This record gives sequence, C-alpha cells and structure tokens, in this order.
Amino acid sequence: MKKINGYVSLVLHAHLPFVHHPESEDYLEEQWLFEAISETYIPLLINFKKLEDEKVDFRVTMSITPPLLSMLDNKLLQERYIKYLKKHIELCEKELVRTKNDARLNSLSQYYFDRYSNDLHIFKDVYNCNIIQGFKHFQDIGVLEIITCGATHGFFPILFINENTVKAQIAVGVQTYEKYFGRKPRGIWLPECGYVPEADKYLKEFGIEYVITETHGILYANPTPIYGTCSPIVSPNGIVAFGRDLESSRQVWSSINGYPGDYNYREFYRDIGYDVDYDYIKPYIASNGARVPTGIKYYRITGKDCPKDYYNPRWALDSVEKQAGHFFDSRQSQINDIAPYMDKPPIILCPYDAELYGHWWYEGPLWLYTLFKKIYYDKCNFALITPGEYIDKYPEMQESTPCRSSWGANGYSGVWLNETNDYVHRHLHKAGDRMVELAHLFPNEQDSLKRFALNQCARELLLAQSSDWLFIITNGTMVDYAKKRIKEHIGRFTKLYYSIKNNQIDKEFVQNINNMDPIFPEIDYMIFY
Repeated sequence: MKKINGYVSLVLHAHLPFVHHPESEDYLEEQWLFEAISETYIPLLINFKKLEDEKVDFRVTMSITPPLLSMLDNKLLQERYIKYLKKHIELCEKELVRTKNDARLNSLSQYYFDRYSNDLHIFKDVYNCNIIQGFKHFQDIGVLEIITCGATHGFFPILFINENTVKAQIAVGVQTYEKYFGRKPRGIWLPECGYVPEADKYLKEFGIEYVITETHGILYANPTPIYGTCSPIVSPNGIVAFGRDLESSRQVWSSINGYPGDYNYREFYRDIGYDVDYDYIKPYIASNGARVPTGIKYYRITGKDCPKDYYNPRWALDSVEKQAGHFFDSRQSQINDIAPYMDKPPIILCPYDAELYGHWWYEGPLWLYTLFKKIYYDKCNFALITPGEYIDKYPEMQESTPCRSSWGANGYSGVWLNETNDYVHRHLHKAGDRMVELAHLFPNEQDSLKRFALNQCARELLLAQSSDWLFIITNGTMVDYAKKRIKEHIGRFTKLYYSIKNNQIDKEFVQNINNMDPIFPEIDYMIFY
C-alpha cells in the first residue's frame, strides 16, 4: 500500500467552436473537428481502453464542451468525418506507391495507412459513429470525471455586464451535459478560465460545485490563500476553485524546454500538403487549390544544427518514457517539499487543452498512458485524483474570493478585449440586452412559430458569444472566417428580433437558419428571463 502524501489531478479541456456548414463542403474549418477526432479524441479513447484492459486504475478529468458535444452528435459531420478518413486512406495508398523506393519513408506511409484505417474501424464499428459514448463509458466505470463549460465558451468577465447572459451560458452548459451523460456535472471549466464573482450565484443555482481557474485567480484571492494553488479555496457563495499549478504546466507547455519540443517527436508544421508535387497532392488539399496540411507528416523535430530527419516512432517512445519519468519524479519532489507544511495532502492541478495531446503534441496520448502506468505500478508518494474526489475527501477548505482573472497573455482578459476585436462587444452586449427584453416581452410564449423564432434567437446569440472568434481575431489566424461568423450570427439575431417584435416572422427564414445552426435543439429562450 502506497503512503499518499499528496495528489496529482490532470484536467484536459476538450473544446472546439461550433462549425457546421450544410451549404458547402469547402469550409476547411470543419477539418478542425476531424483532425481533433483522429489526433486527440480517438487516441485518448484507445489509451484509456488499454489501461482498462490492463486493469490499471487511473484518474483523469475532461471538460467536453457543449459545442464539441453537439458536433460529435451531428449526423452530417459524422458522415463528413468518414469521408475525410476515406480520402486520407486513399492518399496513404498512393503514398505507399510513391515512397516504395525509400524503406524508411515507406514504413511511415504504412504507419499512416494503418492509423487512418484503424480510426475508421474504431469510429464506425466500435463506437457506431458516436465517440461520446466512449467517454461516457470511462466516466461510468469511475476513471474519468467529465465536467462542463459555458454553452458556447462565452467569456464571463465581459458578458457579466448583463448577468442574464452569463446565467444562460451556464444553464445551457449544464443542460447539454445532462443530455449526453445522464447526470449533473459537478464541475465547470470556466471558458478561458475567466473568473468573475458575479457568476458564482448562477453556478450555484445550476448545481456546479467547483471551477477550474488560472493560477493568479487563486494567488491573488481575498484573503490570500494560505496554501496557494496546492489546495482549493471556496468562495463566499460556496463555489470551490482549483488553480493551475505553474511548475507542472511549464514542463509540458514551455516553448523552450517543454516536453513537446523533444527532437525525437513528430514535427507539427512539416506536412506533405506543402512538400510533394502540386498536381499529385491537389485532390487532397483545399478546394480552391491552396496547399494545406494533410496530417501526413514524415519528419521529426530536429535541432538548429541538425538536418531534418525522418520521424521514428521507436525513438519517440524512448522520449515518452523518459519524460513520463521526469514528470513523475518532479511531482514526487514537489509534493515532498509541500506536504510537511500543510494540514492535509496537497493537490497539484495540471490543466491543459486536450488538443495539445495528439494534435499539437502527437505523442501526448501515449505520454499520458505511460505516466498513468508508472504512477500505478511504481513506488511513489502521490496518487491521481479528480477535483470532485478531492472535495469529497477533504471538504474543509479556506474561504476566499478568487481574483478576477483569465488565462491567455497577461492573464486579465486582454486576448478577448483589445484594439483588434473591441468593436465586437458593443454588438454582443446590445444583442444580450435585446434577448433579455424578448424573454420579458413574450414570457412562455404559446404561439409555435413565435416560440420557434425566440428559441432560434437564443441560439444565434449564444453562437455569436463564442470566445473563439475573439481569440482568432487577436491571433491573426482565419480572421475573415471569425469575423464572418460574428457578423452572420448577430445579423440573423437582429433580423429575428425585429420580426418577432413586429409580428412579421418569416417561417422559411427561421427554418433555414435553424438548419444552418441546429445547436441545442432543446433550448428554451426563457433561460434569458
């Protein structure tokens, strides 16, 4: 029996904005989902299953956001993902021919052919096109704690100007979770880790027990927490807050010495979509002819003074094992240093974007598998735990109000409110006020068409509020698409608003945009009341 001096809690935030374009297959943004399924979600499920089959007891927490759940459950997107896989398998078959005279390259072509073929088998045959059930299984057997998020990842520190819009984000987030997992969520990953005290009462109203926050949200809480981020705090409204541990985060995230930068790992940016003959690759890139990544990447990361070399999965495995050992040893040392000064075992909270594991850091899911096995089998002074389990074990904690905060550059909302995107917020706030106005003008509306239009208004507002569009504009990537989405959702909302107030609802228009934006089919606009 291990002597437990502390706990480690890994939390993965699985999120993508809702992207659904039935009108065209030419939107590359839909591939965000397909890449994440193949590179992150299926690999995580594969490694969780291996641990289950090997009877390795492990613990991990995942937030699976409502937009992501809605896309994973969307029949059109499921069909398009299968088409995406078949096209990749076809390309891999051609690569096997093209690379036949280079044994190392040919073995990698075979590797990708096997990988995409297995993705198709797992998606269609194992999960019947519904990988949500895969994650639900691991929650049901007690090794995975799934938590929720805001309905569309709306950013609370700015939306709270009209608190009803924050209330709606929380309400729909909880309702969507219950729909897919058959229980209430205990925790929430605050969108962009954005904390404001004004949200607490709504979190409490909808049964949320705990939140995941950024480090300084805890360190600068009032009064100052005695144990920093090594223990959760509880707000005056009864919401428990866990803060990100800096040391463990730096070991994974750091661009200078973080694990994903190991020279044995697969290079993210080098892709055959850019490398091979244009006429050869043209059927597999963007419909407008632009070169884009295919996901088939043959090179490993190499040092500044070394020429690029082919990726070698065995060498990558060596680095995985070495770095899992380093993380393991580091947490032991960290807990040894902290535990003597605490009156209960510390918790080291390690929150990451789920897509780091597999998409950005190709070997990430294998690293988790290796780490979990090492923690289970090797002698160590800590155990894995979920935030919910920690609360159950140690319900007494210091009362303190977390600091208004977010993650992202500089830590105080600057990514989502700056000179590149500040014009958006006047429209979001105006639409939020108008949605609350509609809910009060037409409480519990009985006319079916008007109710249909009111519910679609709620959907359009929530979709416009997605923090992803603001993030994309700030970062300067896919900016035109992000601006287009904001403009479309606000435009649709505004047209519906006036048509409802003037009693001139165009049924065909409402039906058309409902087909475009079919998220949250059970929504009730009265959440904005």
